[in-house]
Amino acid sequence: MPYSVKEIFYSLQGEGAQTGRPAVLCRFTGCNLWSGHHADRPTAICKFCDTDFVGTNGRGGGTFETPYALVDAITAAWPVKYPARAVPFVVFTGGEPLLQLNQPVVDVLHHRGFEVAVETNGTLMPPSGIDWLCVSPKAGADLVVRHGHELKLVFPQADLPPARFETRAPVRRGSGSAVEPFEGLDFQYFYLQPMYGPEFACNVLLAVEYCLEHPQWRLSLQTHKMLKIP
Repeated sequence: MPYSVKEIFYSLQGEGAQTGRPAVLCRFTGCNLWSGHHADRPTAICKFCDTDFVGTNGRGGGTFETPYALVDAITAAWPVKYPARAVPFVVFTGGEPLLQLNQPVVDVLHHRGFEVAVETNGTLMPPSGIDWLCVSPKAGADLVVRHGHELKLVFPQADLPPARFETRAPVRRGSGSAVEPFEGLDFQYFYLQPMYGPEFACNVLLAVEYCLEHPQWRLSLQTHKMLKIP
């Protein structure tokens, strides 16, 4: 199958548990929660995405016909010279990367010595052997993937309170109706990431306050945006 990629570039991972780690970022086109076109945002399941994942015209982007062609492009983006202790690291993101990322790509990357990370909305099951799995749930979308390395919740989402990931007891909405918690969650880390946008400064304060009151959670900031690096 051909792989449609918006961009492939080398930078620092900007958010979550792997913040600051050099990585090749591979952003696939397409998402199952929003088309990526602003005209469709009001009817999208995910209405707050701030990422351009439409088309293949980004840095290193294109259509790759085989797993080997895609992995060749990823390998070429990693520096030729690096210390022996530095394990090559690739982060697949989107859009929703699991619409395209499949077992052959993961297997070829492992053969080349890469660690493979995925950032997903959790609605699709990943291939086996993912080295670092980050699930970022979205309100209104089914959470199929309930185990991984980190759960990163964009905050606040009115219909997806953090408490749903904390307890087996029903969570009350403002109206008093019960919101059931998710069952069977198994993650090493739980992160709150302030929603980017006009209310960002307020969202940071809200996330900090929530983390302090609920120490299961850690604060994740999009440091690449704050530092203005790719």
